[in-house]
Amino acid sequence: MEIVIGITGATGVIYAVRLLEALKNTKEVNTHLIISEWAKNNLEIETDYSLEYLESLPTFLYDNKNLGGKTSSGSFITDGMVILPCSMKTLSSIANGYDDNLISRTAGVMIKEGRKLILCPRETPLSPIHLENMLKLSRIGVKIVPPMPAFYNKPQSIEDIINHHVMKVLDQFGIIYDKGKRWNG
Repeated sequence: MEIVIGITGATGVIYAVRLLEALKNTKEVNTHLIISEWAKNNLEIETDYSLEYLESLPTFLYDNKNLGGKTSSGSFITDGMVILPCSMKTLSSIANGYDDNLISRTAGVMIKEGRKLILCPRETPLSPIHLENMLKLSRIGVKIVPPMPAFYNKPQSIEDIINHHVMKVLDQFGIIYDKGKRWNG
């Protein structure tokens, strides 16, 4: 399985770190990581992880400024893409076909090729423009999976909340993540 992961400048970069950690030891999955400059800043602001550590997690790493990167072509076969966290700027760019960097260009490829595209927007409150862009994308098959904590699983830590969201993202690819707690009725 080939999964592209984009990390943009919205808050919540820790979700992407955990997603990449979860996939690192999955032998059946190759990860293709694209990181925006603002995501790199947020990594430093929001976590104790280094950029070197983050860049060691994926199978392949791409420069977001390189619009000619392998993931920018429909002839490069992937199983889909996750953008986590997804800034409203990136979401708007995707919704309006403005492929100004490798993350948004790759997302456009996912749409045109009919591949899975999962966006995890991180913003609150949401403006009518944000909601319209999400609805526009949802109507064409893009999955909108914002990191919203669940409390039925009685989270005891931030780690539990992060793991639950990573589980929800991996569910979109049929990948079981046993660190998230599921509803048992």
